[in-house]
Parts: sequence; structure tokens; C-alpha cells
Amino acid sequence: MLSLRDPVHGFVRADPLEAALVGSRAVQRLRSIHQLGLTFLVFPGAEHSRFSHVLGAMHLAGRVYDALAAKGEGLLPAARDARERRLVRAAALLHDLGHAPFSHSAEELFEHGLDHEAMTLRLLALPEMEQIFARHGRGLATADVARLLAGGEGPVERLLAQVVSGEMDVDKMDYLLRDSLYCGVRYGSYDLERLLDTLIPVEDPASGEWGIGLEEGGVHAVEALVMARYYMFTQVYFNLTGKALELHLTAWLAEEGVRWPADPDRFLAEDDVAVLWRMRRSGSVHARAVVEREHFPLAFETREHLAPEEKARFEALLPELRARFGAGNLLVSNSAKDSHRLGESRVLVRRFDGALEPLEEASQFIRHLARIDRYRIYTPQPLCHQVREAVREVWERPAPVG
Repeated sequence: MLSLRDPVHGFVRADPLEAALVGSRAVQRLRSIHQLGLTFLVFPGAEHSRFSHVLGAMHLAGRVYDALAAKGEGLLPAARDARERRLVRAAALLHDLGHAPFSHSAEELFEHGLDHEAMTLRLLALPEMEQIFARHGRGLATADVARLLAGGEGPVERLLAQVVSGEMDVDKMDYLLRDSLYCGVRYGSYDLERLLDTLIPVEDPASGEWGIGLEEGGVHAVEALVMARYYMFTQVYFNLTGKALELHLTAWLAEEGVRWPADPDRFLAEDDVAVLWRMRRSGSVHARAVVEREHFPLAFETREHLAPEEKARFEALLPELRARFGAGNLLVSNSAKDSHRLGESRVLVRRFDGALEPLEEASQFIRHLARIDRYRIYTPQPLCHQVREAVREVWERPAPVG
């Protein structure tokens, strides 16, 4: 049994399979992938990696499984060495293997239209991973983990898949607490213990599918999680400086024609250290902006919650601005997120009388939260005033009637 000390969850213990996976090339690479991309250049403490996050997610997967098994009326076996429990913990540990350098900042640059989920499946199929499962899996194989990460087959696996990636998954539960701690902010705090204590497996009467639901007493704990997520997006993930640095990174990658390899062995050599090494040797204005932390200043930003018609009107301004000032002189970010929407499926709350109702009906707070949708324009300092005035001239003009 391997024991690791984690600043968020205390001791994280790994069985022989999990310990061998932690030592694999694919998992160890995550030590060199910043959890929050370039945010460490804004929040000095945000040096934490995808490696620590997946350990936390694995730990929480076991805790969520235990909570569901205790109230599942035999749906899930309660034994700590149950195959289903070992499977969901392994899937949580391995769910982020395919993240590109700087995490989400440049995920669209995979060869052949892949994404990080598809790359995760390719890494799972490496001979090293197959051998680890053959030696320590006790009946589990990489194909079982791949199937669970793809959504699972059958009611039990589909329920377990939601533990890893769903409405109230261990990914969200861990990253909010972890990112808040390392950024030195308090926005990501919520009552994890109360949330775990009120989780239940629920069969949705509309679809017949099993999902993760809540006892009525856990509604406020989920509200706190939603509020934590909302504020972490507005204050940290969509930070003004962080978005500027991310835009410079993606502009430099585009200049260089960088594509993340589709071959898993070649992909393992791509991490934040390798990319920063290349950027330090580049004369590009965008590389220098990141390496020297001298990003384009903000010329204009909209308010935080644009209505759909406002969003369309702002986007219509951009072609004219790019033609006037040069596309290379405008870096435009769109920070958009339904942070109050936990996933595609609905979360059901079991009331004191046994009746089920959707979380949005059980919580007035969640029902009234709005989508974050904000645009920012960054430009070189000499053009900053001109761009700001040009945008204001059109943007602040009253919209035509009729």
C-alpha cells in the first residue's frame, strides 16, 4: 500500500495497481502539466499540477463510491476491494492523462482532430499500461477503464462514469478545493463532508437511468459548490491577466505551427517544460510576452453577463476592427461558461417525503444564476487608446430599432 500526503485530502492511499499506475510514464508526465495553465504567472502559488489533481480525484472517487454504496440498496457492493470500487478509482486516476501542455489553453491543437479524452484512450493502450493491469489488475483491464471513461455500459457502469465525469463528479469536487488553496483565494471552498454525506444513487423516472442525486439536506452544500465554481471562474479561471497570457500562448503556437502528436509515445515528450524551453528561445512578440510577462494591455472589455443579442452585436464588430488595426494586433478572448450548470443530465433531489424534484426546482439560488459571457480585447500599448475609442464609438451606439 502506497501512502501519499496531500495538502487537500490528507493521506491518499493507493493499492498495488494504483501505485504501479502512479509510477507509469503517462501519470508521471502530469507532474509537468500545470493544473491551471499559465495562471501560475498571475497567482504565484498556482504551481500545482495535474498529477496532484488526479490523486485527489482518485481519493474522492473512493469516498463517493462508499457514500453511494451505503445508500444504494444493493446496487453497488460495499466492500472496499469490490471490483466496481477499484474500477472507478483507477478511472479517476487516469482520466486526465491526455491533457496537452498547459492543460486547456491549447487543447484544439491535436493532430487528426483528437482531443484530450481521445489521447487518454491512446495512452491507456500503451504496452506499459497493459502490463501494469495484467500484473496488478486482479481482473481489471485497460479496456474496462476506457469503457468507463467513454460513459460505461449498463446501469452500474453508467452510474460509475458519472462519479468521474458528470454533474457532481470528483473532478469538480477536487479542482475547486485544490485550485482555491494553491491560488491563495477562498472562493473555491464548500462543505465537502456534508455533500458526501447526502449523496444518493437515484433512478430518474423520466429516463430509467441511475444517476448521482441528493438528499434534501444536501441542497445547500451543492449551492455552495455551485457558488464556489461561479466565483472561481470569474475571479481565477477568467482572470484578466491570465486570459491575456493564454492568448499570447495560443498565438505563438499558431505561428510555430505546433500540433500535439497523435502518437502516444511522442505525445509523452510534450509538457509545459518542453514548450517553455522553446518559447524562451523564440523572438516572437507572443513568446516574449509570456516569458517576460509583458502581455498586451487590455483595450476594452464588455460586462460579465452579455445577453445573446449583445453577444451577436459585439461579434459583428470584430471583422471591422481587425481590418482597421490588423488581425495580429488584436487578441480577443471570450470567457463563457454556464458555471451553475453542473452537466448535461439533471440532478434529482429526494425530498423528506420521498418525492424527487430537479435541483433547479429545489434551489431558487441555482435557478436564478446567469451564464458568464464576457469579451475582452487586448492590443499593443501604442494602439490601446485608438482601439478602445473605436470600440466604444460603435459598441455604445444605441442598437437600431426594428
